[in-house]
Amino acid sequence: MVTKRSNSPLFISFTLLLSLVLAIMPMPLAFEYFRPDWPLLVIMYWSIALPNRVNIGVAWLAGFILDLLLGTVLGIHAVTFAIISYITASNYQKIRNFSVWQQAIIIGLFLALYHLLVFWLSHFLTDVFFIPQYMWPVLTGTLAWPWVFLLLRKYRRQFKVR
Repeated sequence: MVTKRSNSPLFISFTLLLSLVLAIMPMPLAFEYFRPDWPLLVIMYWSIALPNRVNIGVAWLAGFILDLLLGTVLGIHAVTFAIISYITASNYQKIRNFSVWQQAIIIGLFLALYHLLVFWLSHFLTDVFFIPQYMWPVLTGTLAWPWVFLLLRKYRRQFKVR
């Protein structure tokens, strides 16, 4: 009997790697404040779609890698990714029942919580002060969610990721 190997871990890892590349890709300074939080959007998608595959540990690891790539204090993004992943994974059945635009509003609230937690931890550990431009990724991430959701769902179904 031939067993078919699952390509789930490979595809999920690829999407996380791609989101990390998008997070560090150079942008013009005028648009830097508007960069969506690609890794967090991908983590939230996978924790809603497949909470048994992408859990708090995967979110923590992705956040830790993002800390290394961005040169921030180690653990800030890791802890906040884990917290947001826990919230989304524990409520994935409720979030799945909403339309994509309603999900975008909820994701926007999670992104706002993420940015406030990152700011609070950064302010606690270093001398970072709040500027209003710090919250622009919440708006762009909320607007990007429907496209991220539909694109990842399409490829998840096409490649039969379970």
